[in-house]
Amino acid sequence: MARKAEARRTALRDSLIDIAEGQIEEVGLGAIKARPLAQAAGCSVGAIYNAFNDLEDIIIAVNGRTFGKLGRHVAAALKDKADQSATERLVTMSYAYLDYAAAHPNLWRALFELRMSTDMDVPDWYLNELGQLFSYIDGPVQECFPDMEPQDVGLMTRALFSSIHGIVMLGLENRISGVPRDQIHRMIGMILRSVTGKELS
Repeated sequence: MARKAEARRTALRDSLIDIAEGQIEEVGLGAIKARPLAQAAGCSVGAIYNAFNDLEDIIIAVNGRTFGKLGRHVAAALKDKADQSATERLVTMSYAYLDYAAAHPNLWRALFELRMSTDMDVPDWYLNELGQLFSYIDGPVQECFPDMEPQDVGLMTRALFSSIHGIVMLGLENRISGVPRDQIHRMIGMILRSVTGKELS
């Protein structure tokens, strides 16, 4: 009996994550509200809170999926690129990041729009997905800066990610400080080649 109840709970969790993912993709993070979720899942509002602690947990689950998909997209872009220089692999990854963000803008925005409570325990699997994404960047950064201390490599990885993320965000949001979308690729290349000391092209 307990096993059946746990199976139903797992099925409901998966269904709620699927529904939330679809709603975020279509409308954005603001679409995630308990009553519409319950209606779409065919359950009571109370059943949601039997499956998850709160709506933040559902969003974290969706974001974990998104980080995983984004990571796989970046990894696919690197396939057969082993002969590229470290700098060009960073450029390739950044272009893949831009392409994913442009193709799935609402899911991508949700990664950064969720404000987690200070007392929230972020699941290990979520941190692992995020860590996997950064690990793709760490290798080329280490190659570009072979004498850099390991902790500084991690800091440089996050600095480069923050720079590229800012360019992508401003470009895709059409902010006044952004650049036309057809110039985003060029700006990314300029930044990465400049920071790593490679010739601009």
